[in-house]
Amino acid sequence: MDPREQRHLDLTRRRFFGACASGLSGALGTVALSSLLRADAPAGAPPVRRVHHRPRAKRVIYLHMEGAPSQIDLFDHKPGLRARFDQDLPDSIRRGQRLTGMTSGQDRFPVAPSIFRFSRYPNRQDGIWISELMPHTGGVARELCFVHSMHTEAINHEPGITFFQTGSQQPGRASFGAWASYGLGSSNANLPAFVVLISQGFGNMQALSARFWGSGFLPGEHQGCKLRSTGDPVLYLEDPPGVTRADRRRMLDLVAELNEREARRSLDPEVAARVAQYEMAYRMQASVPELVDLSGEDEATLELYGPEVRKPGTFAANCLLARRLAERGVRFVQLYMRGWDAHNNLPKEIRDQSRAVDQPQAALILDLKRRGLLDDTLVLWAGEFGRTVYSQGQLSETNYGRDHHPRCFTIWMAGGGVRPGVSFGRTDDFSYNVVEDPVDVHDLHATLLHLLGIDHERLVYRREGRDFRLTDVFGKVRRELLA
Repeated sequence: MDPREQRHLDLTRRRFFGACASGLSGALGTVALSSLLRADAPAGAPPVRRVHHRPRAKRVIYLHMEGAPSQIDLFDHKPGLRARFDQDLPDSIRRGQRLTGMTSGQDRFPVAPSIFRFSRYPNRQDGIWISELMPHTGGVARELCFVHSMHTEAINHEPGITFFQTGSQQPGRASFGAWASYGLGSSNANLPAFVVLISQGFGNMQALSARFWGSGFLPGEHQGCKLRSTGDPVLYLEDPPGVTRADRRRMLDLVAELNEREARRSLDPEVAARVAQYEMAYRMQASVPELVDLSGEDEATLELYGPEVRKPGTFAANCLLARRLAERGVRFVQLYMRGWDAHNNLPKEIRDQSRAVDQPQAALILDLKRRGLLDDTLVLWAGEFGRTVYSQGQLSETNYGRDHHPRCFTIWMAGGGVRPGVSFGRTDDFSYNVVEDPVDVHDLHATLLHLLGIDHERLVYRREGRDFRLTDVFGKVRRELLA
């Protein structure tokens, strides 16, 4: 029988609709970027894809400050607020905008100026205003591109993080890292293209869901691989007692053969993804122990990242791991720093949080630069939204809390083709509304993909009759942020 006829006979109604549910193009082994697959790759090379235009960055290190740090206390200097201490936020500023359930019932919205001093970096005349909480970050200000005019649609953490990671407030979409893996492929056959590291903070910590680094409807091989800070970095990294490396290889070969038969029978793309993940896990048995072994780092480098660098799971240790992953060609490294959700007792919590991240994140920038990696490594520092100028609950001259605020917040970027040493966008005198050069989450995603050489309108995956993309039907590249 003609193989094509046999294929049509094998494609039963149930299998057809199963394939449609996960994306028919993926089920049949063709993806939206199949035309970009490198045709001249040598045998055994990792799957690298051609990009749409010349990239400025080859990889991303994304430092996500989970819980939403206060822009007013860190980077958005508003000295005029001191004269408005405990005054009600004017209705002309609030404009009836949506509030969370935590402050919507307050009788007053008292203005809470930051109690922290700000200085200009790198010089006092025309530098960038940065809080005393971030002196090390101020020391690398000439490398940073601050965006003070970020805004988002979400007002609560779960949809806010989901939106920032996937471009949608509803669960089920692919994460930014998964899109980067899908669009760029891998440049290291022995490590995943997308790796996730998590650090525990000192303040109120929101739940972290694995779907924040999930692949959504993209093939499962593109989901983030989370490295653990205790025990084996990856579960089942070591072979069981009595099982040799050769035994494991024979077992994987047999499993791969069975899975390949199933893939031909069911046309299920997840079967092929499972085979790829088994093979990656086998290679990671050798690559991951070497990755997390910091004994080869010189003392000067360890001192650069600070005293916490030798403690697995700390932000300092994870920043150093991020550099090691970057120099090994991992496409997307995401660090989650938990604990920024300061509804009460913000001054104490933000001091502790800032102390944990300030030196390591500055060290990461310096370390990348001195190794020649910063030019093609894009570093992003961001939370899911900002914090209100008014105090949640009791206000005193030394203590206050701040509620969620999606209308404006500050992020910064470095390396990878962004403009260094600049502040972009502006907020009003209350850090409540954007008044100049607004940047939304879709714009940010479009711009970051552009720096990676990807046209955000062409990075698509067909599912259920529609072409999906990270930026949905929105987003524009903000060329003002490009070097």
